[in-house]
Amino acid sequence: MRAMTSRPVIGISTYLNDAAWGRWDLMRSVLLPVRYPELVREAGGIAVMLPPDAPEHAAAVVARLDGLVIAGGEDVDPALYGELPHPRTVATAAARDLWEAALIRAALAAGTPLLGICRGMQLLNVVCGGSLVQHLPDVVGERLSHIGEPGEYGRHAVRPVAGTLLADLLPEESVVVPTYHHQAVARLGEGLTVSAYAEDGTVEAVEGAGFTVGVQWHPEQGEDLRVARALVNATRLAPLTAPLTAPATAEDAALPSR
Repeated sequence: MRAMTSRPVIGISTYLNDAAWGRWDLMRSVLLPVRYPELVREAGGIAVMLPPDAPEHAAAVVARLDGLVIAGGEDVDPALYGELPHPRTVATAAARDLWEAALIRAALAAGTPLLGICRGMQLLNVVCGGSLVQHLPDVVGERLSHIGEPGEYGRHAVRPVAGTLLADLLPEESVVVPTYHHQAVARLGEGLTVSAYAEDGTVEAVEGAGFTVGVQWHPEQGEDLRVARALVNATRLAPLTAPLTAPATAEDAALPSR
C-alpha cells in the first residue's frame, strides 16, 4: 500500500491486558503507551493500532499498511526459540507472540518497512531463527542501566556499527538512549546484521534488507526522531531491495506460517 496522502500509515502492535478506568475494573483491553503513536505522528506518519488477531490475517493487514512498528512489551516465549524459560522470564503474551510473529513474517515477505522496538527487535531476531539471552545480568552483570527502576527507564550509551544503515542515521560515535529490558539477542537471526552494541557488548540494534531495523532501546521515550523519521521516509521508497525472508527452522511449528 502507498498512502493516498503525504502521511504514510504506520501500524503499531499493541498489548492485550486487563485494565481499569472510570467505573470499570479489570476490563480486557487493547493497550498502547501514548508515546508510540506520538512518535509516529511526530515523525510524519499516521498511527493505527494492531491488536492481536488471527495470524492468518497478518498478510492482509500488512498489505494495507505503509510501515510497521512492533512495540515493546512482555518477554517472548522461549519455546519459540527452543528453550525452557529462565526463572526470571515472564512470558505471558502468547497471543501477541503469534500475531506479531506473523506480522513480522508478512512485512519481511512484502518488503514493508519495519521497526522493532525492544521486544519487537527480540521477536524479529527469533522469527529469523535467532535466540535470546533470557536474563542479561547473568551474562553481562549490572554495570549498565539496561533496566531502570520500576516505572522508570534506564539510560546508557550505544555505539552504532560503521557501515550500517543505523550508523548512517546516527553518525555519532555513541548515543545515549532510554532503555528498559532484561533480555537481549543471543544467537543472531539469519539475514540480520548487528548495527549497534552497548559498552558491555550487548547487541542494541539489528538490521536486515531494505528498511528492516530493530532497536533494543525505546525511541518513543526520548526526543530523538531520527530512526522513526527514517521509517516514515522508507515507506516512500520501499521496496528498496529483495525482501528478507524468515528462514524455515524447527521453531516454525510454533510460529505462524507465511
